[in-house]
Amino acid sequence: MSTVASETLPARPDADRPQPGWTRARAWNWAVLGLTVAGFAVLAWNRRWMSDDGMIVLRTVRQILAGNGPVFNAGERVESNTSTLWTFLLLAFAWIPGLRLEWLAVVTGLVCSVGGLLLALDGARRLAGATRSVFVVPLGALVVVTLPPFRDFATSGLETGLITLWLGGTWWLLVRRARHQSAGRVWLTAVVIGLGYLVRPDLALFSAVAGVGLLVLAWRGWRAGLLWIVAAAALPAAYQVFRMGYYGLLTPNTALVKEASNALWHKGFGYLADFVGPYWLWVPVVLCALIAVALLWGKRVNREIAVVVAVPVLAALGLALYVIRVGGDFMHARMLLPALFCLLLPVMAIRLTRLTVVPAIALGAWALVAVGWLRTPYTSLPHPIDEARGIADERANYVADSHHTHPILAEDFDEFTAIATPLRTLLDHEPEPVVLVQTPQGQWHAYPTTSGHDTVTFFNIGGPGLLLPLDVWVHDPIGLSNPIAAHTTPYPDRRTGHNKYAGIDWDLADGGRGTTAELAARGDFTAVRLDDIRRTLACPHNREMLDSVRAPLTFERFWDNLVHAVGRTSLRYDHDPAKNQTCG
Repeated sequence: MSTVASETLPARPDADRPQPGWTRARAWNWAVLGLTVAGFAVLAWNRRWMSDDGMIVLRTVRQILAGNGPVFNAGERVESNTSTLWTFLLLAFAWIPGLRLEWLAVVTGLVCSVGGLLLALDGARRLAGATRSVFVVPLGALVVVTLPPFRDFATSGLETGLITLWLGGTWWLLVRRARHQSAGRVWLTAVVIGLGYLVRPDLALFSAVAGVGLLVLAWRGWRAGLLWIVAAAALPAAYQVFRMGYYGLLTPNTALVKEASNALWHKGFGYLADFVGPYWLWVPVVLCALIAVALLWGKRVNREIAVVVAVPVLAALGLALYVIRVGGDFMHARMLLPALFCLLLPVMAIRLTRLTVVPAIALGAWALVAVGWLRTPYTSLPHPIDEARGIADERANYVADSHHTHPILAEDFDEFTAIATPLRTLLDHEPEPVVLVQTPQGQWHAYPTTSGHDTVTFFNIGGPGLLLPLDVWVHDPIGLSNPIAAHTTPYPDRRTGHNKYAGIDWDLADGGRGTTAELAARGDFTAVRLDDIRRTLACPHNREMLDSVRAPLTFERFWDNLVHAVGRTSLRYDHDPAKNQTCG
């Protein structure tokens, strides 16, 4: 989707460098880009919110600040966050006295989103021709500004803003290099490209394509190329060694929960349809393609420009296919936003010509219709969820549940405070650590535990995790913070990302003090059920898995975790403990 005609390509290395002076074209371009970015910032701020998954990251930040390491629960080395860089970016500012972490995450996400869009727009402006007489309009950016999911996940506490910043910044560096403009040392660009794996593991796809693009653009021979590859891989490789030794796995724990290696094409295509259909997304995609063809018609494009156009387009296809293959997500559109952003990069800002005016006007008309009328069919429901597909408008859902227009703080959610406040009081009066089991009537039964930590289980763990003490083990039955649940087999045909279940009975059987008959005396669970769970967890490979996250981290433990990470990552046992009769 190139936007460059041959007459704008440089005849010599410095021909397309920005020209001095403040021309009408330059004033127009920066005014248009500035207004676009400012408009997106205002619209995203007006939809500010905080998700429970974002609060999971914040509890990890608190644990690091408290000296417990990058964990969700002190004493269990479980990587509950998908984005390593997002966690440590928040940590860089979390020490500021009096600063609420929820607000830090919301504002940082917004700044990253806005910065990423600005870099993407400036990259497209440079691609279109940085000469004094080129006027551009932000056609691709109009799609970003128009679609509600881009505005929703600009905040949310999740890493989407950082993804936008990294994608926009990486492409901006490649465009500058293609245009023979100052872009710093090549190895520094390579380091930036390599960060994709740390922003989110699946973005290694973009890193790979962008890395090839950098090699083509700056090729100086095999020796230099190998040095650039080493520079790109150094930080991800170092962290991968740390992950394997510290957590004992090849991937974040979230990848186990979502079974990211499995193919769920039917769910993935349903997830794609849930994004494309409500907004008529095929309309702007086709129009942007037509605009690219119109700009290319009858023109020649040199190799450098072809590379910087091909990189985001090929990466977009790869990212989209990956998301579809793993079954999408339970949050409407979120996992497809990076792919769409990549696809739009070459046309974020374009030159208007006689051939592009009509499709540009048509794109503007689509934007007006989309802003005024196009929504998902479930957004306005009391519970904004597509039950058939298991996909939710997450922001609308949180607004409805919290009764706040902008739910930010953990205390804004009545559900979280209703859980955490009585539990804090209850735990303060317990003389020893306990596993807490909630009865169907809402009462809490306390069982003494050998784990040394009070243990509770909730589906949503981010909010309660922020409101409860850091030494309380806050587990979830789907496995984000719970190593026992993470290694169970998934239930078929359940919501993507929520298709595992190992409830509080697994925690009770694992750590409850006493015989199963004694633990079953209150009637919460049967002795047979607890026996089955204990038998499952007693298997040597399952016991070793728990030791990998709970045993003191000595050098020997780190090394054992490291060398056995592959097998441990593939470890699964049946979610029905009655079927685990042997330690096969």
